[in-house]
Amino acid sequence: MKQEEKELLGFIDFFRTLPDHRIERRKLHSVEEILLVTFCGVVAGCDGWEDIELFGKTKIEFFKKHLPFDNGIPSDDTLRRFFRVLDPKVFESYFIDWLKSYRINLENKVVAIDGKTSRGSFDGDNKPLHLLSAFASEIGLTLGQQRVADKSNEITAIPKLLELLDIDGAIVTIDAMGCQHEIAKKILEKNADYLLALKGNQGQLHEDVKLFFSNKPGTSKFFSHKEIDGGHGRVETRISTVTGDIDWLKTMHPQWQKLRSIVEVESVRELKDKVETEKRYYISSLAADPKGILEAVRQHWGIENSLHWILDVCFGDDQSRIRKGNAPGNIAIIRRCALNLLQKIKQERPRSSIKRLRKLAGWDVEFLDTVLSTKF
Repeated sequence: MKQEEKELLGFIDFFRTLPDHRIERRKLHSVEEILLVTFCGVVAGCDGWEDIELFGKTKIEFFKKHLPFDNGIPSDDTLRRFFRVLDPKVFESYFIDWLKSYRINLENKVVAIDGKTSRGSFDGDNKPLHLLSAFASEIGLTLGQQRVADKSNEITAIPKLLELLDIDGAIVTIDAMGCQHEIAKKILEKNADYLLALKGNQGQLHEDVKLFFSNKPGTSKFFSHKEIDGGHGRVETRISTVTGDIDWLKTMHPQWQKLRSIVEVESVRELKDKVETEKRYYISSLAADPKGILEAVRQHWGIENSLHWILDVCFGDDQSRIRKGNAPGNIAIIRRCALNLLQKIKQERPRSSIKRLRKLAGWDVEFLDTVLSTKF
C-alpha cells in the first residue's frame, strides 16, 4: 500500500492486522476491504447489510482509490457472515488499542460508565445486546465497551472494562449499580478518582449519608454551590452540598478506600405550576469541591444525551435489525468508531449535527475521506 493511502485510511489501517477467521479458499475480499466498506456505509447512514452493499456499489470508484476491490464490493451475505463469526472481544481490543494509540489526556476529565440495551437486537431465545460503555463526556468520546448479559451483570463487567482502559488522572462516575467497594478499589488502582451514586443497594451507607445531610451537625463544615438554568418555560435549580468531615463514616465503613467526601445534589424543577424536588447522594475520593463535583455529576448525566440518545436517534441503534451471532456486538463497535470520529469533526463544525454530518458523508466522498483520516 502506498504511504498516502496509509495516511488516508487512518483507523482502518490500524485494524488491518485483525485476525481473519475465514477459510482461505473462500476469501474474495480482504479484511481491510470489508471493514472499509462497512465503516463508510455506517458513517453515511446505512442501516443494514443490504444498504452497505448498495452504498459500496454506488461509490465503487471511491473505494478503489484506497484498496483494490478486485472482486468488487462484498455482498450483503459476505458482510453478514463475516461479522456474525468475528470475535467481538478481539474486535473490541483493537478498538481500545486504536484509541490508546492517540494517548488522549484524561487528566481531571469525567469518564462516565453506564449501560445501554440495543432493543432491536432481540432474536428468539437470545436476549437483546446490553453494552457497558466508558464515555469521556467532555470530549464526547467512547473509550471502550463491554458486553454483558443484562443490567444486573454490570457489577462484574465494570472491573473488566476498567482493566482495559487507560484512565490515568480521570474522574470515573458510575450510577448506584456500580457503587461497590471493589469497583472503587479498581478505579484507584488505575490512578483515577471515583464519584459513585448511592442508593438502597448499599443499605446502611446510603442511610448514614442521607441522615448526616438531613441533620448537618454544627461540628462539621459543609460547602455548597448553586446553579440555575432553564428554557421553554422550565427552570431547574441544582445545589451541591459536600463535606470532607467524614472520619465517622470511614470508621463505620472502612472498606471504602481513600474516601474523602460525601455529596448531596438537590434538583428542583419548575414547569408552570408544577415543582419537583429530588435529592441524590454520592461518595467520592475527590476533595470537597461543590462546584467541581456538581459539574462531574452533570457530565455523567450527559452520557444519555451525548451517547445513548445519539446512538438511538442518529444511528437507529434500537431499531437495528442486525441480530444474529456476534454481528450486533461488532456493528456496535463500528457505530462507536464512527461516532467518535464524527464527534471530533463536530468540534470544528459546531453548527453541524451528527445526523447532518452522516448525510454529508453519503453525498460527498471528499468529506468521507476527511472522516477516514480524522485523528484525535
